[in-house]
Amino acid sequence: MNETVRRTLAAPLVLLFALLLGGCQSDPGAPPLEGASIGGPFTLTSHQGRRVSDSEFAGRYRLVYFGYAFCPDVCPVDLQVLGAGLRAFEQENPERAARVQPIFITVDPARDTPQVLRDYVANFHPRLIGLTGSEEEIASTARSFGVYYRHGEPPEGGDADSYLVDHSRMITLFGPQGEPIAIVPHDQGPEGVARELDRWVR
Repeated sequence: MNETVRRTLAAPLVLLFALLLGGCQSDPGAPPLEGASIGGPFTLTSHQGRRVSDSEFAGRYRLVYFGYAFCPDVCPVDLQVLGAGLRAFEQENPERAARVQPIFITVDPARDTPQVLRDYVANFHPRLIGLTGSEEEIASTARSFGVYYRHGEPPEGGDADSYLVDHSRMITLFGPQGEPIAIVPHDQGPEGVARELDRWVR
């Protein structure tokens, strides 16, 4: 494991909290994450095998979730909520919803190939883009987005590819210029996602 990946995997969760606190504003109408140092440029590989840069999403809101396709429970539940919430928003506000791009970025690039992601993201929303890359690319992207992840050890006597990945669990909304807006409350179900999108997407 190279030093870039090691530094990312060892990053404490307190870093994320510090970034989020940096977005606190006295204006109650301001986006919760306004001014936070989260996000940034990236170039990764889509589930269609095409290289994709953040600049391709310019002018669109981005609904971003980091996870992995082999996640046994948390990721599929969160992505189901994300997809259902976006569909509800699409039904009520189709023009505004068309400006929202849902994005899934893997923290397990060794197993999450474009083919794996293609089959996986299709389960949650027809416009959900799955992104993967090299270990270094994922480490750099996760770091800039304030995302923590750590690969666990496979069970004793088990297959080497049967490990789990501990990772930050959040859906983050970014604006048309890539600016952080808010953490979307996935714990409030699809209704919470739709409400948050209705609040911020213009």
